[in-house]
Amino acid sequence: MPLSSPITSVAIRTPQRVAEISWFDDLCGGDTQYLSVLDGAYRSSWAHCRDIVLASERLGYSNILLPTSYTVGQDVMTFAAGIAPQTSRINLLTAIRTGEIHPPMLARALASLDHMLEGRLTINIINSDLPGLREAPEMRYQRCAETIDILRQAWTQERIVHKGEIYQFDMASDPAKPYQQNGGPLLYFGGTSEGARQVCAEYCDMFLMWPETEEMLYETMQDLSARAARHGRQIDFGLRIHVVVRETEDEARAYARKLMSKFDPVKGAEIKSRAQDSWSLGVHRQNQLREHADNEGFVEPLLWTDIGKARSGAGGALVGTPDQIVEKINRYMDMGFRAFIFSGYPLLNEADYFARYVLPRLPNVSMPEFQGRRPATTPVTPLTTAPLR
Repeated sequence: MPLSSPITSVAIRTPQRVAEISWFDDLCGGDTQYLSVLDGAYRSSWAHCRDIVLASERLGYSNILLPTSYTVGQDVMTFAAGIAPQTSRINLLTAIRTGEIHPPMLARALASLDHMLEGRLTINIINSDLPGLREAPEMRYQRCAETIDILRQAWTQERIVHKGEIYQFDMASDPAKPYQQNGGPLLYFGGTSEGARQVCAEYCDMFLMWPETEEMLYETMQDLSARAARHGRQIDFGLRIHVVVRETEDEARAYARKLMSKFDPVKGAEIKSRAQDSWSLGVHRQNQLREHADNEGFVEPLLWTDIGKARSGAGGALVGTPDQIVEKINRYMDMGFRAFIFSGYPLLNEADYFARYVLPRLPNVSMPEFQGRRPATTPVTPLTTAPLR
């Protein structure tokens, strides 16, 4: 059923009409002028990824997603630590795959990074298989939930006392105290399976979604909001989506066609399969959605899905004029979305288009600041001015 107008927001943590507007970096490779074409001019090098962060900060984005996958490109933690001192305003949404790092040491590493950034760290919790393994989903979600619990204890309590199926700890937490207060860095989480929904509802702050029709998105949001309420919690919602914005609709659609003009189905499928989320339920749902697209790849006004033929993860893009894109974002905000992670090909060019035409018209905020996590003055922690013991 079509959404009613006006749209009624689901219950969310942030009722104020604001949104965190983020861009996307190329740590996992794939930046290009033409979908399915590997382009050495946009290689996932330190220099290219650095330039995207610095341009995003200069253009006014409040956050940037640093993704992770075992592909040719930049390691996320190493890159985040390297770029941190070169930034002063933008937050780093650092993707972390639970299980790759011993949880107490992960808590310590993230706390150190948060101090480098003076509270500008946000964390994208990833639950996918570890590189080279195919793991039972039940075990992965158990490990993910336990890791988050350990992080939260390390950041907020005097000791880490955890007795789980996978991890058992009783240890001091001083080495892992972050710069951010009132809970530490915000946790963003994506995934549409039953296990993912349960973990996010119980433990995380922002549920990230990939492009689907408005009705599909709204149904998922209602479910997650209700699950969080059963744990006495409220969460916010974010959308990870591509964008093509031009002065006219014809120009925007022409550019979308240009992106696909050299598309090779075989090469596209090969590139897509390299990502560790390529077999996830979220990707499967987007693949099914494309079956209902029109002959240009649109499944509803402005939502173009051909992009999912050539890449894993977010497989759709908003394509239109500045007015059309702003109207669509406002509809998403009416539903309850409070964060958006945009991208386009090539990343630097499209970051500029979006910043020129759309970004100034959005109520852009930093969620760590808006939710009271980033203190106004230097906090007292073992890494700042707390007495050493």
